[in-house]
Amino acid sequence: MRKKIVAGNWKSNLTVKEGCQLAKAIAEGLPEDSAAEVILFPTFLHLLAIQAASPIPVGAQNCSAYHNGAYTGEVSTAMLAAEHIQFVLLGHSERRQYFGKTDAAVAVRLQRVLEEKLTPVICVGEMLEARNTGEQFDIVRGQLEKGIFSVDIENPEDIIVAYEPVWAIGTGHTATTEQAQEMHAFIRNSLAEKYGNAAEHIRILYGGSCKPENAESLFACPDVDGGLIGGASLKAADFLAIIKAVKNI
Repeated sequence: MRKKIVAGNWKSNLTVKEGCQLAKAIAEGLPEDSAAEVILFPTFLHLLAIQAASPIPVGAQNCSAYHNGAYTGEVSTAMLAAEHIQFVLLGHSERRQYFGKTDAAVAVRLQRVLEEKLTPVICVGEMLEARNTGEQFDIVRGQLEKGIFSVDIENPEDIIVAYEPVWAIGTGHTATTEQAQEMHAFIRNSLAEKYGNAAEHIRILYGGSCKPENAESLFACPDVDGGLIGGASLKAADFLAIIKAVKNI
């Protein structure tokens, strides 16, 4: 039984003070018998403050491809590990779209994350053009092969994958639960081809527009193991409603 994850990606939002207030509100609203594992992904600037303000685990939105050294502006995985930051988001669609992160760039960062025994959350997903031309499975398969399968992973069940239907985020298009399940099943089958039975233990999160209104139906899909939540994670009430949806499944 894979425990579902509800992760909040705050992106470049909130001051440190606002972030601490939000993290406290989420922590205070969590039910004692929560069925979900909850993670917050604030900016690097927020990490230690949020960690001190709330018992909820935090993760980094990115990491350096390099070890410590003369790499101005970078944050290494060794630095994250030293501060007990367990999770690292890799290959988010916005990193790919706006900052030129390629599958090869994801792979080298994945290697750094694994070297420090941290937990990667690796994002894959297709743009609208690929969806319209029916190439979505080829695109995602390529991202898996180049960004994940090219790295030697000793314990594949410890990685987390997040599927982002980029074509349905801020475009006016909506991904149905059937489309979400279809791609999640494809990803799990691809993982099984590479890792065998371990694929049944790898959690695959849905990184589309997950809201309180559709969280329960999405999380009920057999291969959807939770969500990587964007905008709804910036409001305590909405984020808590999504977390509580897990218990209703």
